[in-house]
Amino acid sequence: MKRFLVLLGLLFFYTAFAQTSFRKTTNNAFQRGEKLTYRVHYGFIDAVVATLEIKEEDKKFGDRSTFHIVGSGKSKGSFDFFFKVRDRYETYMDEQSLMPWYFVRRVDEGGYRISQDYVFNNYKKTVNCGNNKTVNVLEYTQDMISGFYYARTMDLGSAKVGQLFTVPTLVDEEMYNLQIKFKGKEYVKTKFGKIRCLKFVPVVQKGRIFKHEEDLQVWLSDDQNHVPIYAKADILFGSIKLDLISFSGLVKPFTYETK
Repeated sequence: MKRFLVLLGLLFFYTAFAQTSFRKTTNNAFQRGEKLTYRVHYGFIDAVVATLEIKEEDKKFGDRSTFHIVGSGKSKGSFDFFFKVRDRYETYMDEQSLMPWYFVRRVDEGGYRISQDYVFNNYKKTVNCGNNKTVNVLEYTQDMISGFYYARTMDLGSAKVGQLFTVPTLVDEEMYNLQIKFKGKEYVKTKFGKIRCLKFVPVVQKGRIFKHEEDLQVWLSDDQNHVPIYAKADILFGSIKLDLISFSGLVKPFTYETK
């Protein structure tokens, strides 16, 4: 009920604005109905099943159509008994400008909980983070989910090794210029076959969970979709790997070599 009232208030609020000067971003990478499912390994343990899904609905903020994107993670098997994970992330992302209007984060990991609701006022370049706190942000600032989808629409295939892509992102009520470094092209073995990929290294903050700035590596499909195929992270207390295990609703079919 609380989230319904928040969304209702937002819909009324944004109808009071008339803005036609937002950017129009070309998006050939994803569409409504896309669903990606991943298996997350912690060491040798199959720990979590994670999904990213673009809902079929088109909720409007004022006259702006949005993609409703939901990411979730749930622990499985014996790992669920020892360390229960129930995570949910949502964003309502402007269909034309690919900027967020509303972001939800619900984290429950072994009893550690986070609850965040961010209301983006892209007309004033502010974000209401709740508890009477408003943060000034840069134009087209992303949240933790929308930033990933926006990055998929970039011209990544023509990148040069070492090239940096920057995405202004709001994380834990702070502005952060997320930088992604292109490392080259590689083939990745998957359950579907070998997929040609673009390898990227998001430059992360040292000291919190990572030892070094390049301890997180991501492989995206080298095609129009730019789907994450594989990722691995070396963290302070082990390593985490993520594998794509199912997909549907892609803009274009994958091209891969059979095993």
